[in-house]
Amino acid sequence: MKNTIARLAGALLALTLTTGFAAAQSKVTIAVGGGSCLCYLPTVLAKQLGEYEKAGVNVDLVDLKGGSDALKAVLGGSADVVSGYFDHCVNLAAKKQELQAFVVYDRYPGLVLVVAPSHTNEIKSVKDLAGKKVGVSAPGSSTDFFLKYLLKKNGLDPAGTAVIGVGLGATAVAAMEQGQIDAAVMLDPSVTVLQGSHKDLRILSDTRTQKDTLETFGGEYPGGALYSTAAWVAGHEKETQALTNAILNTLAWIHSHSPEDIMAKMPEEMVGKNKELYLAALKNTIPMFSETGKMDPKGADAVLAVFSVGSPEVANAKIDVSKTFTNKFVEQAKKTTGMNSK
Repeated sequence: MKNTIARLAGALLALTLTTGFAAAQSKVTIAVGGGSCLCYLPTVLAKQLGEYEKAGVNVDLVDLKGGSDALKAVLGGSADVVSGYFDHCVNLAAKKQELQAFVVYDRYPGLVLVVAPSHTNEIKSVKDLAGKKVGVSAPGSSTDFFLKYLLKKNGLDPAGTAVIGVGLGATAVAAMEQGQIDAAVMLDPSVTVLQGSHKDLRILSDTRTQKDTLETFGGEYPGGALYSTAAWVAGHEKETQALTNAILNTLAWIHSHSPEDIMAKMPEEMVGKNKELYLAALKNTIPMFSETGKMDPKGADAVLAVFSVGSPEVANAKIDVSKTFTNKFVEQAKKTTGMNSK
């Protein structure tokens, strides 16, 4: 009888502790700018590994077409945090909207400007895109910003090129193969998938590696990050710290496991039917992922410089780029958990 009572008491205590833990978890909605894109893998993988729950936050991931749509979700109040490209924080600062990135998971942007297979012989350089139709994930997204920067850099008026929203995954690949567009700014796994079917695929610009990123931008250029409004970050420091801890743990897991291990943890619908191509794309992408989660101030300066070239509004706004990010939460994680954040 005593043993039965003890077991019941133990079960009741466990239930109480579990219920209390669940109640203590804050609910946060993260809008992802295209979950199938490998550039956003750490955000999805953190959910798959249970890192958000371990950090004490209940995360709902909402998958949207592109970074601009994810940003609209946060600004409109239907999501709390964006998993998207940091450059939006700089661009919106010119419009007096304060956004702040708090953990960076992509140290390179991974953006690739690719020519549609049917136009390989016709389009041989960025200058050949004048008057053409070029696909981006969504107008106003980082893929769009990247395209405009490259056009401007090559002496073209961005207004002379038609921008078409085609998403980031299978829809982008289909648009390229069906000839709906002449070229596109894409990310992996879509680039590798397209290369798998078209060995002579022409790539005009590639920022998946440090070498290519430096050649394109003249310096390192941060890509994906978690960010929100400065007001949300200031008013939700507990949740922001939890999200930072979860992403840092996930980045550490990525860099201590094989591509095969990582692929095995990802949702099947994101891996797709061709696992070999996904794995090849993943191997191309892993060097992009940060090992520290920190924003390099020089990288943030590079983003501002790029946008200043393509946008008079940004160039004239006198933006204090240091206000568009914070390393406070990454540094705090290092202090409290001993995480490596050099």
